Amino acid sequence: MKNGAPVPSHLSKEAKQIWRKLTKEYGIFDAGGVEILRAGLEAFDRAQTARLTINKVGLLVKDRFGAVKPHPLITCERDARAAYLQALKQLNFDIEPLRDGPGRPGGK
Repeated sequence: MKNGAPVPSHLSKEAKQIWRKLTKEYGIFDAGGVEILRAGLEAFDRAQTARLTINKVGLLVKDRFGAVKPHPLITCERDARAAYLQALKQLNFDIEPLRDGPGRPGGK
């Protein structure tokens, strides 16, 4: 499968772009890789949603007693971002992406 696995329809536009890029460059179409990438991009979307809400509401909120405390979504954002990065790590993206032809790898 040259273009990778089909894109899950429930992902955000940005996550779908990441899906297309990674499945094509790394040839991800095996069941395990697809599942890890799907879960990782769901976590990516969750982190983005939490971040957008925090940006609107602010880093601090008042509890029912009027005391100021960190927004509860800060923890959600942190955990979702960690889950996304862990999924990428599990997919071993430290290897070279698939190439269509011979040649030197791109420089840094």
